[in-house]
Amino acid sequence: MSTLASNLSDGKLAGRIFDERQLAEAIGGSDARRYALVNRALKDGTLVRLKRGTYLFAQSSSAKAPHPFAVAQALLPGSYVSFETALSYHGWIPEAVYVTASVTPSRKTLEFETPVMGHFSYHPLAIQKYQFLVGVERLKLGALTAFVATPLRALLDLVALRKSGWTDLGWLTHGLRIDEDHLRSLKAKEFAMLRGVYKHKAVNDFLRSLELGISAGRSASSGTS
Repeated sequence: MSTLASNLSDGKLAGRIFDERQLAEAIGGSDARRYALVNRALKDGTLVRLKRGTYLFAQSSSAKAPHPFAVAQALLPGSYVSFETALSYHGWIPEAVYVTASVTPSRKTLEFETPVMGHFSYHPLAIQKYQFLVGVERLKLGALTAFVATPLRALLDLVALRKSGWTDLGWLTHGLRIDEDHLRSLKAKEFAMLRGVYKHKAVNDFLRSLELGISAGRSASSGTS
């Protein structure tokens, strides 16, 4: 184990994602000494560079690796996890998702491939001003936190990203394999909260049609019971 890791991996940086400033505060000393320690730790694999200026210690018995959602937040502060990634996390789709996909507040699509935490992607959407985090929850993941879309917000983000138009509930229950019980569990207030979020008419039409489709399905179900 490198000198850097042996001195710091059991301290306040253990299991966390940290930047150059935090590393400098923890190490102290001159810039030259810090760079030498960092380069040595990177070479022996005890320190992992997620992107320029952002690091974590390799997983050890004394600290668990940070959750991928927390890594996504650290790689691009201000973003939130959404799309199929959030739907899978909430148990709405059965498939495993191997890319941690997020919505970015910027206008540029970004991707990061990290050596130990996998692939991360960030996608811009046309969202109304001051509505970016509507329907997004702040989750505590171990010692760290991350912003993650609720199921309905994640679904609408996916619709916005794919530019999908409404057809019927079959696109959700068969195409995305979302259990209809999950859709029926959505509350009127969840739909109301998201009505003013998106700039594109097609997404708002999808939201309205989805609510009507679920309501019709509930009525048909109660009528046959």
